[in-house]
Amino acid sequence: MRLWPGLIAMVALACGPVAYAACEGPVAVCDGAGEGVALISHDKPVSVYVDADAEKPVARVASDFAADLGRVSGTDATIIHSLDGVKGDVVVIGEIGHSKLIDAWIRAGKLDVSAIKGQWEAYGQQVIGLPGGGHALVITGADKRGAIYGTYDISAKMGVSPWYWWADVPVAHKDDLHVTAGMRHDQPVVKYRGFFINDEDPAFGGWAKEKFGGVNHLAYEKVFELDLRLKGNFLWPAMWGKSIADDDPQSLNTADDYGIVLGTSHHEPMMRAQEEWHRHQDQGVTGGAWDYTKNADNLNKFWRGGIERMVACSSSGSVSTTKKCGHEDVVTIGMRGDGDEPMTEGNAIPLLEEIVTDQRKIIADVTGKPASETPQVWALYKEVQDYYDHGMKVPDDVTLLFSDDNWGQIRRLPKYGAPQRAGGYGIYYHFDYVGAPRNYKWINTNQIEKTWQQMELADEAGADRLWIVNVGDIKPMEYPLSFFLDMAWNPKAMTPDALAAYPAKWAAQQFGPDHAAEIGEILTRYSQYNARKKPELLDADSLPVQDLQNMTTDYHRLASETDRIGALLPKSDAAAWYELAEYPVAASANLYALYNAVATNRLIADKNPDMADQFANKADAAFATDAAMAAHYNGLLDGKWDHMMDQTHIGYDNWQEPKTNIMPALVRSSGHATATVTQPEAVPASPPLPKDGPVTDAGQGYIAIEAPHFSRKTEAHGVRWQVIPNLGRTLGAVISLPQIAPAITDGSMQLDYDITTSKDTDATLNLYLAPTLDTQGASSEKPGGLRIGVSIDDRPVQILSYDLKPDKPDWNQAVKDNIVILQAVFQSLKPGAHTIRVFRIDGNVVLERLVLDTGGLKPSYLGPPESLQK
Repeated sequence: MRLWPGLIAMVALACGPVAYAACEGPVAVCDGAGEGVALISHDKPVSVYVDADAEKPVARVASDFAADLGRVSGTDATIIHSLDGVKGDVVVIGEIGHSKLIDAWIRAGKLDVSAIKGQWEAYGQQVIGLPGGGHALVITGADKRGAIYGTYDISAKMGVSPWYWWADVPVAHKDDLHVTAGMRHDQPVVKYRGFFINDEDPAFGGWAKEKFGGVNHLAYEKVFELDLRLKGNFLWPAMWGKSIADDDPQSLNTADDYGIVLGTSHHEPMMRAQEEWHRHQDQGVTGGAWDYTKNADNLNKFWRGGIERMVACSSSGSVSTTKKCGHEDVVTIGMRGDGDEPMTEGNAIPLLEEIVTDQRKIIADVTGKPASETPQVWALYKEVQDYYDHGMKVPDDVTLLFSDDNWGQIRRLPKYGAPQRAGGYGIYYHFDYVGAPRNYKWINTNQIEKTWQQMELADEAGADRLWIVNVGDIKPMEYPLSFFLDMAWNPKAMTPDALAAYPAKWAAQQFGPDHAAEIGEILTRYSQYNARKKPELLDADSLPVQDLQNMTTDYHRLASETDRIGALLPKSDAAAWYELAEYPVAASANLYALYNAVATNRLIADKNPDMADQFANKADAAFATDAAMAAHYNGLLDGKWDHMMDQTHIGYDNWQEPKTNIMPALVRSSGHATATVTQPEAVPASPPLPKDGPVTDAGQGYIAIEAPHFSRKTEAHGVRWQVIPNLGRTLGAVISLPQIAPAITDGSMQLDYDITTSKDTDATLNLYLAPTLDTQGASSEKPGGLRIGVSIDDRPVQILSYDLKPDKPDWNQAVKDNIVILQAVFQSLKPGAHTIRVFRIDGNVVLERLVLDTGGLKPSYLGPPESLQK
């Protein structure tokens, strides 16, 4: 079981639909020469055709594709606008109804677009013969973004990672490359898919100011391209003291040129950045309080300006000078308090309904069309969800955007089985957050397994109109952002098997197949370690000393493995490796070493002052190492990423970040400590996890079992148990699918765990669950909260429940520890063989481990240490 996750990854690489660069099936990209279309032949790339009057997004992606061919072959491909005189093969990129060549081929029956015509962002890829004897790879978009995604799909398969610029992933040279014959098509399931640049200072904001002169259209060009290469189409732009339209009006036209749909964040209505309200107070554009009860006229004037700007004409559109009117936006409606705060308490629901009505009147008046024809979203964020729960209504065409609790647990979803609304439902999710109980902004702390479990639940519930994730500075969220947008493209294709294969698949895309399984394991493990307790929550007192030492040991081992793999990679991978793997692991390991040294220093200061001084020196060295690693990151590639690692993360004493990293207080003996800092000793091999089957307490006073190690399972009502490796803090977790299945109260869904106890005792069973929220809320059918049943042998089933409420004490503790522990007491448990039974009642309950305390369990954050090691 110790190698279980790695073995899954290696099997996934060896076979199946996720195999890296698999040359099989229609329109597959293959190394070497072959039948079909030669993309590269003897280092010479194929020509790329695009109509001379193509829309700018299509013309631009054709140019990108020509450059991608150059990245692979060494020579950029030639862009052509006519096939006259063309001999040999060619790639044709166009949009149905906007390409004379493609439309002619459709009329002649050479192109089959029946599967994509009229479909949102769909694309087809088809190889056809040409009169001169050559062949064409025709990438046909049902619309402009369909053409974009169909083109970038080929780029990725050629070996150009979406992160080639943003994470400096090198492109392997190919002398020959071809596309096999046939046809294929694809299209997204979630309509709007994207991310939110937020909490972006000092990192992203400082970087953009230095490299581009600000968060302007030049910076956004890089952002927009990344979004599209990741198969996204939507963006909430940076908003801390910023306005995408006001800071650089050209940014809006640039979004059109790329084909990006813009919105404004959950608390910025009517295409207006909150910064604009404050910025123009002295210019007569706005004025007074951000309060609709006192200042409705000025607020409506302000909002009207946002919609007028949305429909304004520009020269954007085709590559000609034809004017285009209007930007493609999704309008946020509603209102929160100024500065992303709750509105003034009182009669909020009638007031908000009045606000929405007035906003939609503005939209209809300015656009000259019914408001229902302009995409709108109402973000049910924090207290706004309470208004929804208490009956606030918005028109059916408005997308209801549900939110997580800012820590990865979705708060509310549409009622299971409720009819779909015209505007649909969406999800606003977080990989980064500023707020209680602590900010988390520095490094990736997000497990893709957790994201999968929550977004799979959202998909089951029908929330598929808009998925947007807060990524802070974009870097260092490369890995979870890729996963989020890959899943958004087709949630049901991200099966548990695809999830298990994803780390190695993503690693192969960035670093090639040779070490992909091992790199995928590194990505999985550091994400899990950082999710156990986010680094900003760490200090010398935040974990029991033994747990802190165990985590330090785990991280030291992972850092050693990361160093080993890094040494095997070519030098061309060095920057990407540091950004995507080495820095996240090494910096996190160093942080644990810092706090472990501080905790040990304080613990032994009275008993062994000389040794305490040595640990103080180790802490000082770790603090200096943290700064040195951040400086190295900022200095990569002649300072390309300067400021990206400026985020403070050491020395928190409340929810808000310290202005600078603060060295924790140390205890030193009289006089200056002179003990030398020794290198960490070699870490012994970890003991294996308990194997499946009977487990005994062996007189130690407890039995610890990982949830996937059940002895038997019973399934019913069309619901099944599903093991999700690595989900949670230890080995993995067990969930039930479908998660939205109704409550099962007849005891037919059961997991059995066989154990043996050694004495007659009262016992307490501890169930370790991942934090999750009741997304349905209380109803007449059931109380609020989530339930699970437990028993031992044939004793009566005890129903355990939890009902976490954001910002309440139990929720605070659960998200800080990333665990919920439920307890059941069983009296007079006799020595001998027993069976612990766990019963599925509600869905969205994630079981990680069971610990039966028979009298010897000591309090611990992570539980018995020998059961934690991998």
